[in-house]
Amino acid sequence: MGRGKFKGKPTGQRRFSSAADILAGTSAARPKSFKQKEAEYEEDIEDESEEESEEESEDESDVKKKGHEALIEVDNPNRAKPKTLKAKDLDATKTTELSRREREELEKQRAHERYMRLQEQGKTEQARKDLDRLALIRQQREEAAKKREEEKAARDAKKVDSRK
Repeated sequence: MGRGKFKGKPTGQRRFSSAADILAGTSAARPKSFKQKEAEYEEDIEDESEEESEEESEDESDVKKKGHEALIEVDNPNRAKPKTLKAKDLDATKTTELSRREREELEKQRAHERYMRLQEQGKTEQARKDLDRLALIRQQREEAAKKREEEKAARDAKKVDSRK
């Protein structure tokens, strides 16, 4: 019978470890001797860290190096070196120039704020149209209210006449 594209290992079925096996250290992923090797490795690291701490206390000016830099001393001429500026060296009067996009964004915000201010004051064309429209709507509502009052008065008068 065909097994498909992916065939298993000749050793048989795959075996998965449960969480309990992993915690107990009896999982198939870790051999039993792993704990012993891990303990020896941790002891070696502790010994090295004690030696390094003694060296670091002697020479604290060196920056802790990462990765292979700790093993090999590399001098890269293209590497950007951090520049530290002191507060007294900073020029407070110097302003940084904005990029074109930032400058355009600021101009856009200022123009929008100016337009909204004029809009509130009613000085723009759109504001005038809105105010005219509002005046027309108010007038129509007032006329409709007067008409309703007249109709109500006419109905009341009609009811009074029918009762007599």
